[in-house]
Amino acid sequence: MRGVASDSSDELETLKARLAMREAELAEERAARLAAEATAAGATAMIAHLKLTIAKLRRERFGQSSERGAHLLEQLEFELADIEADLAEDEIAAEAAAGKANAEANPRRKPKRGPLPAHLPRERVVIAAPSACPCCGSDKLAKLGEDVTETLEVIPRQWKVLQHVREKWTCRACEKITQPPAPFHVIARGRAGASLLAMILAGKYAQHLPLTRQAEAYAREGVDIDVSTMADWVGACAATLYPLVTLIRAHVFAAERIHADDTTVPVLAKGKTRTGRLWAYVRDDKPFAGPEPPAVVYFYSRDRSGEHPQTHLAQYAGLMQADVCGRPFRCKQNLT
Repeated sequence: MRGVASDSSDELETLKARLAMREAELAEERAARLAAEATAAGATAMIAHLKLTIAKLRRERFGQSSERGAHLLEQLEFELADIEADLAEDEIAAEAAAGKANAEANPRRKPKRGPLPAHLPRERVVIAAPSACPCCGSDKLAKLGEDVTETLEVIPRQWKVLQHVREKWTCRACEKITQPPAPFHVIARGRAGASLLAMILAGKYAQHLPLTRQAEAYAREGVDIDVSTMADWVGACAATLYPLVTLIRAHVFAAERIHADDTTVPVLAKGKTRTGRLWAYVRDDKPFAGPEPPAVVYFYSRDRSGEHPQTHLAQYAGLMQADVCGRPFRCKQNLT
């Protein structure tokens, strides 16, 4: 009986050993497969990067007049970012499966690790040194130097309510009440601060974020702002900033020469998207050693009718450079 039990135990140990070997083989195969997938993804990312580089070089060389090239470049950049994100995920999965701390060389381009912006403030976080030598236990330690590892961080935006307190005072002599004037608000009787309004305008016009998306983001941060309220703020800011627009327009059209161009802009309409026009007039005297600062003024129109530039340039009599003819001409004599 003891011989039979011994044989069964040996057979069980053999089966366990074979099972462990098979599991190790499966782990190696999985690691090899993931590494192969990462390599393939790296090659795909390299191809996409080269395509993007070629497209940029062609655009710089030939200077396409249409906007299709710009849209194509944006699409290629989006595609390249998605491919690189998938590649990073595959590489980390392959490293974890292979049990390696560092990834092997792959054909994809490595991101550049340049210095962090020098203008950002630095916050030193000193890691406490040991009070005694971990080797011999002696407390006779002397500082030899230090290694600094920089990490780029961001402080999330913080919402707050500013309470402007205006104390009332009464005069014991004349019984009159005095109080400081109310603080200035960009919007009369409005409850939005200048920084909040600037953030909403920058999100809408610089980052192309609709007010609905901004309202959803603010709600997730615990601040509910109605979309109609934000729309009222945007309109009030536009009216408040209009004198500045008038000054910029006067500055641009006071130049001896300007540069003009127009481009398409998608406009949301009921049930579909229309194509509008954005007219740009630029003043830049720096190439001619002019002392005046450069500026640009924009006009919007629903179509590309010639009456629009005629209206814009009705009071301008200088030289205008446009890509229509490729040479300067006097506007009042050659608008038609």
